[in-house]
Amino acid sequence: MLKFKIPAAEFFFTFSRSSGAGGQNVNKVSTKATLQWNVFANTSLPKDVIERFIKKYDNRISEDGILTIVSQKTRSQNLNSTDAIEKLHEMIDSVAVAPKIRKPTKPSRSAVNKRLNEKKSHSDKKKSRQEKY
Repeated sequence: MLKFKIPAAEFFFTFSRSSGAGGQNVNKVSTKATLQWNVFANTSLPKDVIERFIKKYDNRISEDGILTIVSQKTRSQNLNSTDAIEKLHEMIDSVAVAPKIRKPTKPSRSAVNKRLNEKKSHSDKKKSRQEKY
């Protein structure tokens, strides 16, 4: 896989109180990490990768070009911010390589004839089982 280096200056983190299990820790500590990244102002990714990224994740990008990723898996602010960055890298890796363009093909004449002959023999076999009235 291709690895792209995105400078930390392009990320904007906010932290808030997490939901779910964690006891009193949930009520006191802001561990949920919200990563915001401006896709349109990005300078570290190639143009074609950014275009595929925008096309694939259009529903997750705001009109301003801000992608928001939330992580609240752990009780640690640092681990959640690292997890959010990993999620972003997984999203980028999914569009890093251009999809292979399919070349349309058609079956050979012998393959078509073989298929039709098998259909005919199967049909004849079934017809031979029928009772003639």
